[in-house]
Amino acid sequence: MRIRNRSVLTLLATSVLLTAAAPPPDARVTLVDAMAEELQRNQQQLKLRNHEAPYFISYQLKDTDQAVLIARYGSIFLDDTSRHRRLYVDTRVGAYDFDNSGPEEYAFYGAPGTSYVVNKDGPLDDSPLALRTALWLATDEKYKASLSQLLKKKGEHVYMVEDPNRPPSFSREKPVRSVQPPLAFPFDRARWSRVARELSARFAPYPELFDSEVRITADKVTRLFVSTEGSRIVSEEVMYGLHVTAVTRAEDGQLLNSARNYYAPTEAGLPDEKALDVAATRVIEELRALRQAPAIDPYTGPAILAPEAAGVLFHEAVGHRLEGDRQDGEGEGKTFRGQVGKAVLPAFLSIVDDPTLRTLQGEPLNGFYEYDEEGVKGQRTVLVDKGVLKSYLLSRRPVEGFLQSNGHGRSQGSAKPVARMANLIVESTKQVDDAELKRQLIAEARRQGRPYGLIIRDITGGNTNTSSYGYQAFKGVPRMVFRVDVKTGEESLVRGVEIVGTPLSAINRIQVTGRKSGIFNGFCGAESGHVPVSTVAPALLLQEIELQRTQEGKDRPPLLPRPTDADAPSKEAR
Repeated sequence: MRIRNRSVLTLLATSVLLTAAAPPPDARVTLVDAMAEELQRNQQQLKLRNHEAPYFISYQLKDTDQAVLIARYGSIFLDDTSRHRRLYVDTRVGAYDFDNSGPEEYAFYGAPGTSYVVNKDGPLDDSPLALRTALWLATDEKYKASLSQLLKKKGEHVYMVEDPNRPPSFSREKPVRSVQPPLAFPFDRARWSRVARELSARFAPYPELFDSEVRITADKVTRLFVSTEGSRIVSEEVMYGLHVTAVTRAEDGQLLNSARNYYAPTEAGLPDEKALDVAATRVIEELRALRQAPAIDPYTGPAILAPEAAGVLFHEAVGHRLEGDRQDGEGEGKTFRGQVGKAVLPAFLSIVDDPTLRTLQGEPLNGFYEYDEEGVKGQRTVLVDKGVLKSYLLSRRPVEGFLQSNGHGRSQGSAKPVARMANLIVESTKQVDDAELKRQLIAEARRQGRPYGLIIRDITGGNTNTSSYGYQAFKGVPRMVFRVDVKTGEESLVRGVEIVGTPLSAINRIQVTGRKSGIFNGFCGAESGHVPVSTVAPALLLQEIELQRTQEGKDRPPLLPRPTDADAPSKEAR
């Protein structure tokens, strides 16, 4: 009896230990299960009488946690945390070959009977029923809009000439099952508050720098995705950002700014205080130098673009025009449509886009992800090989000759995914070192009869127009531009210009590249919102580049000097 009792006690104790050690249920998986249940219900039952049922439905929930600290003049101006959940529902009517999708699908809410727009927020409480209810209402709205759009699309095709090469409306993809482990999301608010105050106070001794800001952000996005094809994905992305900016005015009133921007997938990956102090010093030195630099006249001639500036050139002039969604639709310029297999760049240049790269040269890349917003695994894609166009950036919207997605359907929040860049990498087989690059710049400027060439060492960003309703052009906004005298090789800082040009003309004037590649991390804004991207490129020597004069500000600087402690009234006066 004793032995049996002792055995029972031992077994009970073991059971208690096993129960205590069991991990808590994953709320993410619980919500995915709820999404899948509502998906199945709608797939089986959702249908308007005498009309087609949806052939495809997908649900996406993005759960975003964010912390933001902003400091100016040595004080905290914003200390905020927020959390929101946003839903995106894709409901397609018809078939993979021909469905409701198309460039006009954004016009749903102008139709009769759409007097109410469903809220696309998801519940912050982990309530499966509340989530299913939100999805139910959003699905009903989207199905009716999709059905209406399909009927309109069929009507329009009555008048259109049949295109034998028309690609399907939607690609067929294999279902994916993936649950990524949760990512840590620490944020040492006390430490970063102190860093932000101290760093923003560094600008106080320089009254000519009349405004400045230090912004520190931490973002975590948990994404849940399910589709009627059988995909179930749970993924998480974490990104920290630190931005130091300051502004001043030149004597002629032109507004000048300088900045340092840092991104990292971990809190520890942000720069330490020593590195940030160096960064602030450089921002101060650059702005003080720019205030004294002469404004340059519009320029057409040879120039070297440093790696970051070269990356922006390729992003704006080439990358956006290789996005698959831009190869169709009457509103697009279709710069590279029908060019697959043809030379579009100098033969020594190749371009790939690779969202699978987390880091390069020891530096994190903003454009990394495992699965895109359409549930397709991100894939390394060769876009241009030795100057010859090979492929496009593809979402699940097929392009003539390319019927499968390569995992580049991306979006911000609840926007509709479209083909977007991730990590755009430019490779060159015609490389020289920096000294030779400068020597060739001087030689080319001398050959053209120019008194100087230009070196663009830094750039704030750019933009481009790809529509058929305007000129096919791009613009870059350089920050640190140096004029190189062809006689002495001396470099002198100038200001007041921005890069402009047409894409095919600009990229085919690249003569040679540097050996070292630089990484430009940032965010790109387009139809589907702002998404994190990276561009990797070497320095370029362009035979010709055009710079136009920037908008000339004539504003006066602040009339009074910055207030100081000495300006405070004395106790006696109070």
